[in-house]
Amino acid sequence: MKDNSPNPANRTEPQPDPVLDTSADSDEHAFEWLKTPVPGGGATPGTGSDPGPATHPQPESRADRKAAEAAVEPSGVESSGQGSEPHFNEPLPTSALQVRPPQEEVERRNAQRESAANAKPLAPRIVQVLLAVFYPLILLVLAVRAVASPLFLWVEYNRPGFPGDGYGFSTDDRMTYGSYAVDYLSNWSGPRYLGELVNRSGEKLFKDGEVSHMADVKLVILSTFGAGALLILLSVVAITYLRRRSTGGARRGLFAGSIVALVVILALGALAVLGWQQFFTEFHRIFFASGSWTFSLQDTLIRLFPGQFWIDAGIVIAALVLLAALVTLILTWPTRRRRGLVSSDRTTPAAIS
Repeated sequence: MKDNSPNPANRTEPQPDPVLDTSADSDEHAFEWLKTPVPGGGATPGTGSDPGPATHPQPESRADRKAAEAAVEPSGVESSGQGSEPHFNEPLPTSALQVRPPQEEVERRNAQRESAANAKPLAPRIVQVLLAVFYPLILLVLAVRAVASPLFLWVEYNRPGFPGDGYGFSTDDRMTYGSYAVDYLSNWSGPRYLGELVNRSGEKLFKDGEVSHMADVKLVILSTFGAGALLILLSVVAITYLRRRSTGGARRGLFAGSIVALVVILALGALAVLGWQQFFTEFHRIFFASGSWTFSLQDTLIRLFPGQFWIDAGIVIAALVLLAALVTLILTWPTRRRRGLVSSDRTTPAAIS
C-alpha cells in the first residue's frame, strides 16, 4: 500500500523549524476586535486599526465596573464627545445593593427581628399552665389515697383520745369491719361484698341504705383515682415535653402548681375551721343525693367512722398536701443559679475591670 499523506511515516528527512520571528506582527491586541465601535466613527472590527477614544471595553474587575458606572450620566445617557447618538448602559446587578433604606425602615426591621428572637413559642407555655393546674389535683388525690387505707384506720383506732363505740364495738371489731369497708372502696367487688357481712350475733352488719351509700362512695373514689392516674400520666408527658422544648419550663410549672396547691388547701382549711359541719354537709351535697348519706348513731357506718374520724382525715389530707407543696416549692424556687444568672454575674466584674 502506498502512503499518500503529506508527511509519510517512513519519511526520514528532517522537518523545518517553526518560524519564531515576530518582527512582522502587528501591535493589535488579541481581543481588540471585541471592542464596540462608536457609530459614525472609529474602526471596524477585525481591521486592526485604532478604535478611537469612544470605544467601550468590557470592565474586567469590580473597580472597572464602578468607574464605568460613575462615567454614566444620571439620565442614563453616556456622551461620546463627538456628537454621536446617546448610548444607554443597563445598570449592573449589584447596583441595587448600594441603595440603603431609610433609617426608620432599618429600625423597624431590627425591632421585628429582636421581637421574633425574644418571642417564646405558645405551645410550651400552654403545657406549662396545664402542669400547674394538674399538680395540685394530683397531690390531693394522692393524699386521699393515703387516708383511704387500713394503715390510717389502725392509727386512728389506736391513737389516744379517739372516741370509743358506745354500742359494743371493740377496737379489734372496728379494725376488722372498717377494713372491709375501706377495701370495698378500692376493689372491683359488687355491693354483696358488704351486704352479706354479719356481726357476731348473726345479723347483717350493714343495712341496705348503708350499702347503697358505700356503692356511691366507691364510684366517686374510683373515678377520682382514675382521674388522678390520668393526670399523673399527662404530667409526666408534659414534663418530658417541657424539658426538651423549654429550658426551665417544667420547673416553672411545678413551682406555680405548688403555689396553687398551697392557696387552695389553705382556703379549704379556713372554710373547714370556720364551720366544719357546714363544710362537711356541702361537700356531701356535691357528690351524693340528698338524704342518701345521713344515718343514725346506731348504724354501723357511724360507729366505725364517727365525726372525729373525718376531722382527722381532713387534717391529714391537708397536712400531706401542704408538706408536698412546700417541698416542691423549695426544690423549684427560682434562684439566680436556676435562672442562669450566676455566669453573667461572674463575668460582670471582669467586664467592668
